This record gives sequence, structure tokens and C-alpha cells, in this order.
Amino acid sequence: MHAERNNSVETKLVIFDCDGVLVDSEPISLDLLLEMIRAGGGEVSRETAYREFLGRSMASVAAELQEKHGVRITDALLAKMRAGLQSRFRRELKPIPGIAEALERLDLPCCVASSSQPERIELSLSVCGIRDRFGSNVFSASMVERGKPAPDLFLLAAKTMGFAPENCLVVEDSPAGIAAARAAGMKVIGFAGGSHAVPAGLAARIEALEPDYILDEMAGLQDALKAVDLARN
Repeated sequence: MHAERNNSVETKLVIFDCDGVLVDSEPISLDLLLEMIRAGGGEVSRETAYREFLGRSMASVAAELQEKHGVRITDALLAKMRAGLQSRFRRELKPIPGIAEALERLDLPCCVASSSQPERIELSLSVCGIRDRFGSNVFSASMVERGKPAPDLFLLAAKTMGFAPENCLVVEDSPAGIAAARAAGMKVIGFAGGSHAVPAGLAARIEALEPDYILDEMAGLQDALKAVDLARN
């Protein structure tokens, strides 16, 4: 007689971060962020910016720049940065290698939950040719009171999509996002395959947070999902 498999924590919804997971945007974003900081009279190293700001909303980044670095980010500076991002994204932004094929093979419902503003998410997914895969299932930190590392955004996505947190799995590249997934009671795959992974020292930082799985290439997503569920059931 075989014991029945426990399906209580089986993955039924996959929640993708956008920047650094679906689209290879982080190096471009960091360039513009550092330009904005310098224009605001501050100086932050690339290493510090990756360590402190990766995966966080601009509101929380601006607050931390003011508090820790004495840099005031004005509305004019923000508008200039966003215009620069739009221009460079249209010219340079590429999808994460293998993501289109991974999404094609995915046989589970999925959605996007990103710290970026809705218009930036829309542009990123459209430029990279994967917008149609998600329909209306796109969630922004602007929709919740607290951004990552708080769990609010992931919990909103799960509730709106109709799934319990324990049946959700998050794919994230940032420590803030991994912490948010954990706080939401969700499984999490740490992705270290973006072009920013090496300069940001992502592999070691992700490993230290002990996600359910660490993924280096999107070609392995399906196997990663199976491995996480097998380990949990």
C-alpha cells in the first residue's frame, strides 16, 4: 500500500519578479540610478548600490538615499531618470536568455510581481516580447503600502490570482525579493543568471538566504519547479 502524496504545498502558481528575472535590466537601471545620485550631489559605489538597492522600489531607494547617504531625490531627478530608462530600454533591453522558451513550457498559471512602476513593467515586457504571456496578471509595488522585503506585493498577487501562499512559488534574483517571498510563506527559487549576477555578487548572497533552489539558467526552470515540490512533499 502506497502512502498518498501530500499535495497541500504543491506549487499551483508561479510568481516572477521582472527586473533581473524576466528582463536583463539591472545593469541599465543601475547606470541611471548612479547618474541620478551624482546629479543629486551624492556618490555611491556600484557595489554599494547593488548591495543596498537591488530589487527595491524607487520610493524605498529614495528614502534610504536620504537617510543613509544624505542625497535628496527630487521629482525632477526622478522624472529625468525614468525618461532615460525608457529611452535606453527601447534601444538596449533584452530578455533573460531562455525565458521565452521557459514560459512556453510552463504548464502552471503565472504572474509578475515587481518593485517597478506599472509603466516600466509594461515597457520591459513589451520590448522583450513576453508581454502577452501574462495578460492582466501584472502586479506593481505601487499597488501596496510596503514594497519588498515586506510580503505585501506577493500576498496581493496570490490573493488576486486565487491561490493560497503555500501553493505559490516565487522566482527572484534579489535578497529583498527572496526575503519578501519567505515572509509571505511562499517557496522561492533564487535566480542568479542575469548579467548583473557577477558584479552584484548574487550567487553568494542568494545562497546565504537558503532559498528552496538556486537557478543559474532559465532552461532549467521546469526541473527546478519539480525539485522544489519533491523536496516539500
